[in-house]
Amino acid sequence: MTDEASSSEKPWPVRVVSQKIGQWIGRLGWIWVDGQVAQVTRRPGTNTVFLTLRDPSADLSLTVTTNRDVMDLGAPNLTDGARIVVHARPEFYAARGSLSLRADEIRQVGVGELLARLEQLKKLLAAEGLFARERKRRLPFLPRRIGLVTGRASAAERDVLTNARRRWPTIDFRVINVAVQGPSAVPQIVDALAVLDRDDTIDVIVIARGGGSIEDLLPFSDEALCRAVFACRTPVVSAIGHETDVPLLDFVADLRASTPTDAAKRIVPDLSDEVRLIGQAKQRLDRSLRGLLDREQHRLDALRSRPSIARPLTIVDSRATEVTALRARATRNLLHRLDRAGTELEHTLARLRTLSPAATLQRGYAIVQRADGAVVRAPADVAPDEQLRIRLAEGELTATAARSPGGV
Repeated sequence: MTDEASSSEKPWPVRVVSQKIGQWIGRLGWIWVDGQVAQVTRRPGTNTVFLTLRDPSADLSLTVTTNRDVMDLGAPNLTDGARIVVHARPEFYAARGSLSLRADEIRQVGVGELLARLEQLKKLLAAEGLFARERKRRLPFLPRRIGLVTGRASAAERDVLTNARRRWPTIDFRVINVAVQGPSAVPQIVDALAVLDRDDTIDVIVIARGGGSIEDLLPFSDEALCRAVFACRTPVVSAIGHETDVPLLDFVADLRASTPTDAAKRIVPDLSDEVRLIGQAKQRLDRSLRGLLDREQHRLDALRSRPSIARPLTIVDSRATEVTALRARATRNLLHRLDRAGTELEHTLARLRTLSPAATLQRGYAIVQRADGAVVRAPADVAPDEQLRIRLAEGELTATAARSPGGV
């Protein structure tokens, strides 16, 4: 075998490539492998037994060859679906270009060991927060459409569909049938879960299966399935087995239903119950409304019975009487003041008349004034022949001053 690097000018022959692949694979040495038996083939007349070993969480498988004596010693009653651990060495068959495992020891995993592994996985997932209550989502009151992942024509499918439609006849389902046990169960369930989670019309996803043994329910405790459910955007309901069956899926799901029938009751409301509750609510609303109207009517009646509302003109009448009395009082006061003022005015007028020069003139006196209006008080105030003005009670006269023997 050449050690030169391959190139377009010097390519390796197929036999060289096969040999190098065999060498690389041989370096892995003896290893312990855990898997689930998908098929057991015992060929008559030979001591070689062929097993197809699948990964429980992925769609992968390897061929295992072993001696019949090894099989009879470690797992004499091995059947399809059993969980085993093999001690094997990988081998590359250059003639067929295939890889297989050559086993020299096979151990069938017992129930006790399975439970121990599940408990260890449970602690791991819990520590990572996959079971945390605060991350669980509330289911919608009435889903538009429900995604159902279950076995084909299974009792679980019938229970979910029948009970859900009995409670709400128009509920819509999208059902994806998958294997619910065996090596292909987990990959199919995970794929169906991804399809439903991408469907925007799906409001809740139900994973349902009837009862079974611990080995039958192992796919629903698979780590890959638990992580796929945890990553879903859509709320997931676990309805696996009977009430006593508690796979790890129950802890990761947003809601655990004890049975498929219980799942139908938990995700879909009962139409008759809702109609009854609506009727009761309507009755309570009617009673409350009637009570409110009665209270307000009583309140209005009480308000209307008050004198100010029942006889509103009473206040007006009483105020009108007061206003009339006040007006009369004001009129009397005003007339009294006018009378008193008139009397005072007459007295003042009398006094004025008494003191007025006109009253003196009425008694026969006269006022002599010079031309400039000055009153003559003495003869010396008047020059001879000076024109004088004599004011009488009934008019005026003019006169000329003349010198008398005694004076003017």
